[in-house]
Amino acid sequence: MILLPAIDIKDNKCVRLTQGKFEKVNIYSADPSDMAKKWEDMGAEYLHIVDLDGAKNEGFQNMKSIERIAKSINIPMQIGGGIRDEAKVKELLELGFQRVIVGTMAIENKELTAKLAKIYKEHLAVSIDALNGKVATRGWQSIEDIDSIEVFKYLDSINIDTVVYTDISKDGMLEGPNFDIYERLSMVNDINIIASGGVTTVDDIKKLNKLNIYGAIIGKALYDNRLDFKDALEAIAKK
Repeated sequence: MILLPAIDIKDNKCVRLTQGKFEKVNIYSADPSDMAKKWEDMGAEYLHIVDLDGAKNEGFQNMKSIERIAKSINIPMQIGGGIRDEAKVKELLELGFQRVIVGTMAIENKELTAKLAKIYKEHLAVSIDALNGKVATRGWQSIEDIDSIEVFKYLDSINIDTVVYTDISKDGMLEGPNFDIYERLSMVNDINIIASGGVTTVDDIKKLNKLNIYGAIIGKALYDNRLDFKDALEAIAKK
């Protein structure tokens, strides 16, 4: 399993939201590239970058920070947030990101998502953000009457390689992830699952590892010093 420290960017600052609520924001660094370098120096193998303003409003709202991160980091990175057309996917891959994550596009434009899956293969991932099992779009601002597991099955049918699944109710709460949903998803198909939302302790990481989850995104637990990243890395090394 890989561990991906999260760098969420709002107004070109590294922040964390609670349950995706923009009014519940904590700022952790004025320069997200400094934070990216910190995690790389601590042994991260992969980083998870999110343009929060882009997720809510579309467009590259934090391009200055995104470009700085791309130029300063040598490990693979994935990025999401407001990516809803091929031009943005291509631009980010050309900047050096290993994987581009689309979310709303996979719900609102299935034809384009299927097309891009064929073109970009393992370099395209999809984010499923869910509240009570229903899919959220537009930076979690809109809850659709669409079952998240059905979306997961559909993504397998168009050969999506990797899915980032976030239980919104767990995000930023420091209460542990939704293990039940990850166990259910792992039995549906062979898509690589990246768990996101609530990963807080070494035990959380060990449990996800035992479920053979491909990766786990860690955010607030790292930034609030609830979890030591080196301890987390040791936990997956001792499976």
